[in-house]
Amino acid sequence: MTIADSDKSLEAMKNFAEKYAKLTGTYFCSEPSVTAVVIEGLARHKEELGSPLCPCRHYEDKEAEVRQTYWNCPCVPMRERKECHCMLFIRPDMDFVGDKQEISLEYIKEIKASMG
Repeated sequence: MTIADSDKSLEAMKNFAEKYAKLTGTYFCSEPSVTAVVIEGLARHKEELGSPLCPCRHYEDKEAEVRQTYWNCPCVPMRERKECHCMLFIRPDMDFVGDKQEISLEYIKEIKASMG
């Protein structure tokens, strides 16, 4: 996996998140670093597992979870009830909702770099 490939995955997940937020009328967290970390986790899982498995849960067997598809983003609770465990997609009536449906790729990369 090259840096360029990693950046492409990150950009693809960023674009997905922005489009999905607009489509569902949800917003990103009022703390942008939460959004950046979740998008980075989704991109990493997409690279490693082939699917954007929810990065905010613990799994005994990630490959089995990917095959079951329940926690692949957007997960079933998000699709059915607009409930995002990761706080990536937040309904306007919920705590920690921000006013943004976009985030810069540069900011996500900064947060990723700061995580080591």
